[in-house]
Amino acid sequence: MTWNTQDTMSLRQEFVLLAQQEGSNRRDLCRRFGISPQTAYKWLARYAAEGQVGLADRSRRPLNCPEQTCAELEQRVVALRQEQPAWGGRKIRRRLQDLGYRDVPAASTVTDILHRHGLITPEASARAQPWQRFEHAEPNHLWQMDFKGWFVLCNGRHCSPLTVLDDHSRFNLLLAACLDTDASRVKQHLRAAFGRYGLPLRINADNGSPWGSPSQPGQITKLEMWLIRLGIRLSHSRPAHPQTNGKAERFHRAFKAEVLAGRTFASCRQAQRAFDNWRDIYNQQRPHEALALDTPVTRYRPSPRPYPEHLPPIEYSPQDKVVKVKWNGDLHVQGRHFQVSRALDHAYIALRPHPSGDGRYDLYYAHHRFGTIDLTEV
Repeated sequence: MTWNTQDTMSLRQEFVLLAQQEGSNRRDLCRRFGISPQTAYKWLARYAAEGQVGLADRSRRPLNCPEQTCAELEQRVVALRQEQPAWGGRKIRRRLQDLGYRDVPAASTVTDILHRHGLITPEASARAQPWQRFEHAEPNHLWQMDFKGWFVLCNGRHCSPLTVLDDHSRFNLLLAACLDTDASRVKQHLRAAFGRYGLPLRINADNGSPWGSPSQPGQITKLEMWLIRLGIRLSHSRPAHPQTNGKAERFHRAFKAEVLAGRTFASCRQAQRAFDNWRDIYNQQRPHEALALDTPVTRYRPSPRPYPEHLPPIEYSPQDKVVKVKWNGDLHVQGRHFQVSRALDHAYIALRPHPSGDGRYDLYYAHHRFGTIDLTEV
């Protein structure tokens, strides 16, 4: 599981940052992170007194930045750029401020330093374009889910990174190195994310497998049935319109530039270690321009909807006509035969009169409308 590969310091820092969010339920966070309240409050107190270093097992002196000469600060700018080659002047300036440096120069000055040291190419400058953004009002209103395109490991196998991003905060909830892209693998990783962060109101994905049906867009899949039972609403990007999941696409660009570009990995496990390390940087350190140079963790808080131990039963309205789908997705209604998704074999669905009242019925699985049939067609 992805969570088990993160080191202790990373988990402690993520817990503390989430626990500090306004309205956070600290007792519930303790349960999700598998720690006692006493331990949690110890970490919070040490973090408040000493900052990040207070979370270490052995105490160290807090990082501070005494008055420095311009040359020393310039060296720190250069070092940060070398550590994070995709970061520009605004991100580096904000990171230096977050680390406690005083008299940090303006972003334009930082950019000039990078140019002076040959750390920004003309091509990189030309690619810098403003983005028009939209975001949901609260965390967990929408998660964006996708697979980053696969790459080849040294052992010849394909590794496909599975990513889940919160739309409001850009907080990365899941970054998993996967050898398989089937529904069972995705479900395994989503269980871990739901257990840690709770359930979102909605998840958006493209129309590809395993969450979509490329050959029959709109048809329910087994993975979607599980998500629907959890009370999550689903949506899909329009075919050939990846910008519908624009934040996930932008996340993939940063991930490719800062983790994958120019690197090879001997195994999936080695790739996962690199993913986990960068995920901490992305969520907790990397200033995000769409967030006014805040970090995603400062905008995110876990969902109040916990992951249930058991799937709730499906309940339909007394006004619904409830029918059972037969084998191979065969639906029989008033002597008529219709074909629905094979994933619905032996499942009970509801027929609700279409608002037009012309003999058409909308088909529902739990709260999810997945199709319409017309009983008047000859």
